[in-house]
Amino acid sequence: MLLSVIIPAYNEIEFIDELLRRVKDTPYDKEIIIVDDCSTDGTREYLKKLKGNGIVTVFQDKNEGKGAALKAGMAAATGDIVLIQDADLEYDPREYPVLLQPILEGKADVVYGSRFLGGPHRVLYFWHYVGNSMITLLSNMFTNLNLTDMETCYKVFRKEVINGITIESKRFGVEPEITAKVAKAGWRIFEVPISYYGRTYEEGKKITWRDGVKALFTIIKFNVFK
Repeated sequence: MLLSVIIPAYNEIEFIDELLRRVKDTPYDKEIIIVDDCSTDGTREYLKKLKGNGIVTVFQDKNEGKGAALKAGMAAATGDIVLIQDADLEYDPREYPVLLQPILEGKADVVYGSRFLGGPHRVLYFWHYVGNSMITLLSNMFTNLNLTDMETCYKVFRKEVINGITIESKRFGVEPEITAKVAKAGWRIFEVPISYYGRTYEEGKKITWRDGVKALFTIIKFNVFK
């Protein structure tokens, strides 16, 4: 089994080295695909120095957003299982065994790591929690799923699932888009509890309330009109 870890990165020079160390330490045969979304803080230059050791680097010509970076990363993936990993250390690669287990046991085609199923997490923004819950609820109403955390970064797929998805969203709308397409295709979805070490905006958090509003329109778009 070859695991493809796709890491979209934008201005993460502070964390990228430690993240790669943690991903490399996971006990799987893997390829690490890092997609730089036109960083300006030195991340791009750092990645250009990386060669071999199972690391594949993809450089975007302009900053387009997480969705565009994931699309580029998925096109480069050759593994049997594809895992999405953010570059900011909010999500811990040491939890890969928990995320992969349902697929490896043949119980699931897709696994979501939920921040709201009892794992340890940093206590941060109340209104982010409310917004996330509302977006997940609306997504569930259209998909008829009972997810607790649709917006989670940690999503894992059998390669066959990825082969059937063409990503259209450029930014954070990619999360509800993927969820809608997975649900429509009838793939088996599992959720597992994960820990979460969220960042403040001062520490580099990028998602804003505007992305939440766009997510609402994305849910309707891909569940009703696509």
